[in-house]
Amino acid sequence: MLKLDEIQKRLLREVADLHQVPEGAYNIRSNSQSAGRQSTANIEITSKEGVSGLEVRIRPGTKNESVHIPVVMTQSGLKELVYNDFYIGENADVVIVAGCGIDNCGPKDSEHDGIHRFFVGRGAHIKYVEKHYGSGDGSGKRILNPGTEVYQEPDSYAEMEMVQIKGVDDTDRSTKAVLQAGARLVIRERLMTHGEQRALSTYDIVLDGEGASADVVSRSVARDSSFQRFEAKITGNAPGHGHTECDSIIMDQGRILAVPALEANNTDAELVHEAAIGKIAGDQIIKLMTLGLTEKEAEEQIINGFLK
Repeated sequence: MLKLDEIQKRLLREVADLHQVPEGAYNIRSNSQSAGRQSTANIEITSKEGVSGLEVRIRPGTKNESVHIPVVMTQSGLKELVYNDFYIGENADVVIVAGCGIDNCGPKDSEHDGIHRFFVGRGAHIKYVEKHYGSGDGSGKRILNPGTEVYQEPDSYAEMEMVQIKGVDDTDRSTKAVLQAGARLVIRERLMTHGEQRALSTYDIVLDGEGASADVVSRSVARDSSFQRFEAKITGNAPGHGHTECDSIIMDQGRILAVPALEANNTDAELVHEAAIGKIAGDQIIKLMTLGLTEKEAEEQIINGFLK
């Protein structure tokens, strides 16, 4: 494994909660190069041929194992595109931790774009955690554009946690999923923007088999002059249940656009969308201030609790 400097180690802690080399399978990428890789008896990680990226194959029946594939970037002006495919065998139950941290102290934009495809076998369970983080005092932007595709076989379960709380100047997140009979997808997005940042989130979920269900919930805070767009579409082609929810706090001169779309192509498809955008309630701030907090501390407390 390549030696990482203190900035790279800090980024790994932020995006993957790694304080040391993880147990189990992992691939750590730093400034477009491999900083370390390990496979296990049940999880094999190999490089793709012809393009930058990985193939991760998880054997059927694998239980209580994890895969870490974080990316860190500290070179200003670096731009990369990677393609990662995950093949999760039948009845496996695993945790996959990804995420990217960019520290840009230079004048040029730094950008990481990643396309992740998940092929979830029959009866398999996965939890996928993707965190994005930016830092550095350079004038160059920190840009992250993640693309996610999920293909779920019957009776599979996928839980996806998408987090972006600090420092990313521009992001365009696209998530597509196709669910077969009895499959379930749960997505939780947590997002905060500030300054002049822009964050676009697009979800396109297709319930293609009887009994399939999807639950997509986004919680976000837009501060300063930042802009967010949340666009979610659920298509019900068979009897099943789909739910999307956008719950947002707007502050300062922030702007938020919520775009719901529901398409029912079966009379027994139950589809629901909820959206709420508003400012922090004054009585909440006053209540916390009576406990000794300043107005700014009260706001931060409310926001932290909202985004948990």
